[in-house]
Amino acid sequence: CQSGYATCAAAMPLEAIGKMMESARRGGYAVGYFESWNIESLQGVIDAAEATVSPVIIGFNGDFLSRPGRIAAERLSWYAALGVAAAKSAGVPCGFIFNECPNDKWVRDAATAGFNLIMPADPEASYEDYERRVKELTAHAHRHGAAVEAEIGVLPNGADDRDNGSRAMTDPDLAARFVSATNVDLLAVSVGNVHIKLDGQQGLNLGRLEQIHRRVKTPLVLHGGTGIDADALREAIRLGVAKVNFGTYVKQRYLAAVRSALGADVANPHELLGIGGDRDVMVAGRLAVRDAVLERIRTLGCCGQAR
Repeated sequence: CQSGYATCAAAMPLEAIGKMMESARRGGYAVGYFESWNIESLQGVIDAAEATVSPVIIGFNGDFLSRPGRIAAERLSWYAALGVAAAKSAGVPCGFIFNECPNDKWVRDAATAGFNLIMPADPEASYEDYERRVKELTAHAHRHGAAVEAEIGVLPNGADDRDNGSRAMTDPDLAARFVSATNVDLLAVSVGNVHIKLDGQQGLNLGRLEQIHRRVKTPLVLHGGTGIDADALREAIRLGVAKVNFGTYVKQRYLAAVRSALGADVANPHELLGIGGDRDVMVAGRLAVRDAVLERIRTLGCCGQAR
């Protein structure tokens, strides 16, 4: 596949998550999930994956889409159809996640709408309640051919001034108990990674991660990839991490590009929206996402693994 806007000759369906994770662990790399929110961001992610011949996980944020406070309600089926169509036309293997959703009905629906990886996430729930719900959702997802990612431990929130970073890191024994009880396919862990870290990068508690890796044989996931430095990421992959999530910095780059494009003195609205030229805001956003993904995807060791 060529980078940019070329159409790839080899189209493929969604790649089974279990197969992706098995290949990643055997090959000593991690698969990146670079979050999308519209068609341009989704195009940019796949552009970068094709340019580097990398397997990739595409998807959307379930927490955001399902929030009752949204001014305009979203239709899950539209996002599902978009992601499936994108994966089928891509020239690299794509998984497709409905990420981090506390609403069990939306999670259930995602498993039958076309997503092949769902993630129930509810940091406010008690352990017992979360274990029960995830066990039920996992059984449902597996019946419909979807995999399940869940999380034990709570990440601090870099966008919340009230959050001092003292949220609970993952307990290795509790993580092992949870995986055994729920039969989930992937486990997201808290080992010093931070959600929505707006600037800077830092390391991880690799000692804690190693303890989890010894107890849990399920592939591990790191959310908050934006704020994790490259050396820590490489070591984390050695310690069982097979998937890394990125979102914040991708949106930051997208917004910067769109704001710049909108600053142009252009009277014809079609030049700014939809015509596809160098002044098109949608093109600017797509290219910004592509370049942002290219900046980080090589750290994961997955480039060239889709051959």
